Amino acid sequence: MITIISCSAWICYNQNMLKFDEETTRLLEIAYQGGDVSRRRRMAFDALYLSEGDTVVDIGCGNGLMTEEIARAVGAAGRVIGVDPSEDMRAPASTRCAAFPTVQIKDGLADALPIQDGGAEKAVAVQVLEYLPDIPAAIGEVFRILRPGGRFVAVDTGFKTLDWFSEDSVRMHRMLAAWDHHYTEARVAALWPSLTRDAGFAAIEVAPFTFCDVTLRPDGIAFMLMHLMSRYASQNGHMKKAEAKAWFDEQVELARQGRFFFSLTYYRMSAIKP
Repeated sequence: MITIISCSAWICYNQNMLKFDEETTRLLEIAYQGGDVSRRRRMAFDALYLSEGDTVVDIGCGNGLMTEEIARAVGAAGRVIGVDPSEDMRAPASTRCAAFPTVQIKDGLADALPIQDGGAEKAVAVQVLEYLPDIPAAIGEVFRILRPGGRFVAVDTGFKTLDWFSEDSVRMHRMLAAWDHHYTEARVAALWPSLTRDAGFAAIEVAPFTFCDVTLRPDGIAFMLMHLMSRYASQNGHMKKAEAKAWFDEQVELARQGRFFFSLTYYRMSAIKP
């Protein structure tokens, strides 16, 4: 059995999709519920300043982990709309959120949201903007669906901040160069102030948060990325399978020796519709 697992944006916008066997799918599910990725979701969650009764749109809701957490916070008087272009993601999201009658999971794109004008108080997009071909259009859509005073929160990766130790610097460079093909914009945070201001937003903020590890944990972002990057590089012809495996195996060995180092910065961004 082959399962397609991906950030929803890869499914919709990238021609090169990632395919994984059941074992890798299981490992990724562990990572998405692990400490690192839970912290990443929490950074977005906290910045939404949720209140009972809020209507919230979760853009690129994926498998619904954030959607479920928001549903708990807004209560029975609230409403949560998860939007994702991938049926492979919407199905588990619907199952996960089945206990919450206030949740709707809808088919839709970030730049064509199936929401009426002024239909929400809050909107969130975690690791979505970095994969979009037209980020200004997506930000404009969020502005459209928010009511006056509405808050937009996004979290995206600072791809250029990745610092990862390897004794084979040439091979590491090749792996990072391969990974560069999987996103469309490496510096969303740097563009955020101008793009949101141009769309009409105010109270614009950007805050970094970093994951820095000297151990390799099965539920960590580094271990998740090792699986994603090695599979992506070999499946899409950027590296031979044996070379990608050697890169992966070296990181495991460095961790065994106590010589592992990984650091990556993400950015939490927010803006308010006046």
